[in-house]
Parts: sequence; C-alpha cells; structure tokens
Amino acid sequence: MTAVQSFDVAILGAGLAGRLSAWQLVRAGARVALVERGGPDGSGSAAHVAAAMLAPLAESAIAERRIVDLGIASVDLWRTWIQELPEPVFFQEDGTLVVWHARDRSEVSLFTGRMRAVAPPDLVQARLRALDGNGVGQIEPALAGRFPQGLLLQGEGQLDNRGAMRALLSCSIEEGLHCVWEAGEIDAEALPALGIQAGVVLDCRGLGARAAWTDAAGPQGQALPGLRGLRGEVVRVHAPDVKLHRPVRLLHPRYPIYIAPKPNDLYVIGATEIESEDESPMSVRSALELLSATHSLHPAFGEARVLELNVQRRPTRPDHLPAIRVDQQSRVVRVNGLYRHGWLIAPAVTEAACHVVRAMLDGDPAAHAVPAALRWPGMIAPVSGSAQIAPNVLADAGGTLH
Repeated sequence: MTAVQSFDVAILGAGLAGRLSAWQLVRAGARVALVERGGPDGSGSAAHVAAAMLAPLAESAIAERRIVDLGIASVDLWRTWIQELPEPVFFQEDGTLVVWHARDRSEVSLFTGRMRAVAPPDLVQARLRALDGNGVGQIEPALAGRFPQGLLLQGEGQLDNRGAMRALLSCSIEEGLHCVWEAGEIDAEALPALGIQAGVVLDCRGLGARAAWTDAAGPQGQALPGLRGLRGEVVRVHAPDVKLHRPVRLLHPRYPIYIAPKPNDLYVIGATEIESEDESPMSVRSALELLSATHSLHPAFGEARVLELNVQRRPTRPDHLPAIRVDQQSRVVRVNGLYRHGWLIAPAVTEAACHVVRAMLDGDPAAHAVPAALRWPGMIAPVSGSAQIAPNVLADAGGTLH
C-alpha cells in the first residue's frame, strides 16, 4: 500500500497556473504537493509553446477590458516576482512595435479604434506613440527603411516562458514542494491512491478538468459555462541575421502575426487561432502563412532555421475570460479559462486563487471572498455544495463576487 502523506494543498496540473500557485503557496509556508500527468519539463502545457508577451495594451485590440486590467496588474507582479526567483529569467519592458505594409494601412484605424474603445484612456495616452519611418528605424534598426510608419506601445514586455517555468519549479522545490510526475489523468478523488491527503485541492489542469467544469452548477443550480479547446499554432526559429530587440506585431487583414525575440537569436512567431479541438501537427498552409508573413517583415527570416512547429489547445470559456470556482463542501478550488492570455494574466488570477485557498485553510466560511484589491467582477464564484456560504459576501449581480 502507498504510504499516505498529509499536505495543506494539493495542486493538480503543473502548467503555468499550477507552478505559479505552488510557488506562492510554499513561500507562504504551506505544505504543498504538485501532481502532474506528464513530466517536469512542462512540454504538455500551453505555456510551454507560448510567446509569453506581456502586452495589455496590444491585447486590448482583440480582448475585453477585464483582460487589460488583469494584464496591467500581472505585469506589475511579474516585475517583482522575476526579481525574487533564485535564477535569472529573461524579462524586458521595451514596448511593442506595431507595423503594417502600405496596402494594409486600413488595419491601423481598426486596431487603434478598438484599443481606444477598450483600454483605459490614461493608459492609451501615456503609452501609445506614433512613429514615422525614421522613428521605426531608430528603435528597431533591423527594420530601417522597411516601414514608413509604426506605433510604439511603450512599457509592454515579454519574458522567457521556458526559463520562467524552470525557475518557478526549482524555487518551489527548494522551498519544500513535493512533486508527483507522470501521474496520468487524475482528479481530486484519486489523490489518496497516490498517497496524498490534502486540506484543499487547487485544480489547475486546464482542459484536463473539462468534465468538472461542464458539470458545475451555481448556487441556485444554474449551469456555469464549460470549457473548450482553441487550437493555437506557434513557430520557433533561429534567426541570427535579424536582430530585433522587442516584440513586433504586423497588422494584416488575413495574417496578423506577432514576433517575439528571445535570447540567443530565437524568435517565437504566432497568432494563428483555429476553432478546433484538433491537436494534430501544423498544416502546410498554416506554416506557409506564418512564415510568409514573417518573411515579409524582414527578408533575413528567409535564412532562419525552423526549430519547432508547435500546436497546442488553450482552455477557453465561452466569454474568453478566466474563472475561479470554489466548492466549499468538497474543498476544491478550480482555476481555468486563461485562453490565449495565460502569461499576461496568470499572476493576478493565481494570486486571487491562492488567497481563496489560504482563507479555506484558515477556516474562513466565506473563502471565496477576497480583498477588494483582488476582486475581478464575476471571476470568483461558488459552485454546488457551497450553499452554506453566506449570501452577504456575494455581489449584487448574478450571485458572483465583485
């Protein structure tokens, strides 16, 4: 028989949300077990293949205001947390450069119009800077003479996703994190078979938790939105002849792309989003579209070496917003729905989730009620089995916290 060990928290899933949560909780003094279906490299997670851009203003052109607000808060957290990790992780805040070819200049008004409609006006005023051709060449010499105009979204950033994943895990293990790898598909009820007993279970499994989210019900028995996978495709190349210094977004009516330069002349290229659960390898058409658009940005990408053609499904809710569900009776907290914004918003989302977990460990009967600074409207809600939660901690609209 497997010897049983007791922990304060068991975390299911060692993707970005799981690792960030483990790191926060062990540093707060909790005894934590991290259970992952795969190995410690995180290669099965969406976070492993992402570009890890921290660009709330750029994302406002395609996302809701909630994502922008979560992103602003999360970039502040990343700035602090990166400094607290025991090993260096590439992190920059040199802004996002937005460019377009002359034939696609109509895309600029659509992009800026959406940005101004969604993002905080003071953020747009402070960070949006129009560039002429000389300005583009001054901040990105590699693009000098290639684009007569551009936009600089100041203060935006990026980090090395795989370096951050490694650092979060190694730091947490040094702090006492207990890890179970290659556990296969697992849920909260199966933890005793792994020798784990926990006061609270924090479920960060992404699409692996689909059944739990599909069956969830609100405090009045109403169905809560479930999950679906949205296919994303990303290319990693080695291009030592390009020399971009900051993320670049190319506006295009059919093939908008982002290019994120990483250390050692690596570039992560993406933007493809397909309404599909398919996880088969990237198609020739998708690869051609991504790489052709990249080559149009700078011809030196034609000599780049393709290192990876990656496909991953991002866990997505119908409203494309993250959610935290609290089952007080079974003592399970579920985090999900980070969609394409995982690296941008995960710090703020997991900070709120970890506060819920710590409140439950302290015996708070209203554990889903978080401080005002962490309250993101509608993100945290009780599910069936939590009827004993006091109704006065619920917000006025729809029974969710504000």
